[in-house]
Amino acid sequence: VQAAPQQVAEDKFVFDLPDYESINHVVVFMLGTIPFPEGMGGSVYFCYPDQSGMAVWQLLGFVTNEKPSAIFKISGLKSGKGSQHPFGAMNLPQTPTVAQIGISVELLETLAQQTPVASAAVSSVDSFTEFTQKMLDNFYNFASSFAVTQAQMTPNPSEAFIPANVVLKWYENFQRRLTQNPLFWKT
Repeated sequence: VQAAPQQVAEDKFVFDLPDYESINHVVVFMLGTIPFPEGMGGSVYFCYPDQSGMAVWQLLGFVTNEKPSAIFKISGLKSGKGSQHPFGAMNLPQTPTVAQIGISVELLETLAQQTPVASAAVSSVDSFTEFTQKMLDNFYNFASSFAVTQAQMTPNPSEAFIPANVVLKWYENFQRRLTQNPLFWKT
């Protein structure tokens, strides 16, 4: 967590992202200590050096007092085109493994008119559901790979055995509950 941005103008802040090429998603959130001024929010930009070392800025989305956090996918942005941005000709570190996240404090009306880069879409419940499904599949496949028949079992007092049908029943119940309400686990 980086909670100390570099202020580059009265209404503009940047956070360095070292080794950004190994980062897939960025989470931007307000700490809850200082809200945006009334009627204001923050545009969130991603900046990375292109092959010639020039700064490429791309709009990811925004955060506001009403929407104080967002998750952005940046892994596919590193080969895209830049967009119009409010950061001017800021100096980007020449290190090819450092990028930046920029926050520009702007009017909510301005934020509503901006178009973020499509591939940076904010993660949603759908991606959470997809992750959960893949995790369940992986767990079931992993647990099943250790399955043995009763004839293959060798007595070992320090091991407990769980019948595969119990794991399968849990797996099916979890999938059913996830389909009915993807956030059931929060209750």
